[in-house]
Amino acid sequence: MRFVEEAEVASVLQMEELIPAMRRTMIDFSQGRAEQPPRRILPVKAHGGYFGAMPAATPDGLGVKLVTVYPGNAEKGRPTHMALITLFRPETGEPLVVMDGRLITEMRTAAVTAAYVDAVAADSASSLAILGAGLQGESHVAALSHVRRFDDIRIWSRTPAHASELAEKIGGRAMGCKEAVSDADVVVAATGSTEPILNGAWLRPGAKVASVGWSGADGAEFDRATMSNVVVVDSREGTQIESGNIRKYHAKIYAELGEVLDGRRPLNPENTVVFDSIGMACQDVTAARLVWQKLLR
Repeated sequence: MRFVEEAEVASVLQMEELIPAMRRTMIDFSQGRAEQPPRRILPVKAHGGYFGAMPAATPDGLGVKLVTVYPGNAEKGRPTHMALITLFRPETGEPLVVMDGRLITEMRTAAVTAAYVDAVAADSASSLAILGAGLQGESHVAALSHVRRFDDIRIWSRTPAHASELAEKIGGRAMGCKEAVSDADVVVAATGSTEPILNGAWLRPGAKVASVGWSGADGAEFDRATMSNVVVVDSREGTQIESGNIRKYHAKIYAELGEVLDGRRPLNPENTVVFDSIGMACQDVTAARLVWQKLLR
């Protein structure tokens, strides 16, 4: 059985193909065509990490992701998220391939956010605030550029030097958190902070917001005011178990993203909308299958 290294993944996985694939996957999930149990996460208490198992069956894929999350790795110059994804032949259950899942995790997370922004943000949206200057912050700038033209990109980080580095790299501006968020059309938080870094009072009415930095079941990137807006999630069941943003404030979930994308749960464009994204196994299986198909060709 073949093992696919990250360099091979990078050679074929393209955001312009991944975004529509994630859109289809979220619709499949919300319409019951993709199945997955809630993610099982084992705390690795001795080392401050987490180990998760994520199986899923999609209409044309079958697989599992094993993922580790070690927040302390950032201080060691190592990725905080690492993973392996195994695909199986859906018709027979035969193992097909094992591939490095780090880049897939990074890119599919941003691609899902891009599908959300494309569905809910005005065509005229031009200002983007990125809270967090790590890999996910940079990946989201790249993904969102495929769905909207952002002329004003604002970067904030708890480490100001990181914000300055990313801003210089992508042609944005580093600034304080409140300043970055104020009047921004789209706001993406990718910090993993267990304490709120966003004050809902800073958001302009009608802003479209996303949280992608998983803070655990008891931590939260956002405050109560932020989560009092219209809330969209990737998975109702998953976020009610895993998302501190949802659990801490007993936030009311308006819809799953798939229900918004397929038109069953339309949104008022004037509403401030918050997307809480924890990441899903069906996303990983779909992205890995896309990689495998392209490698086979």
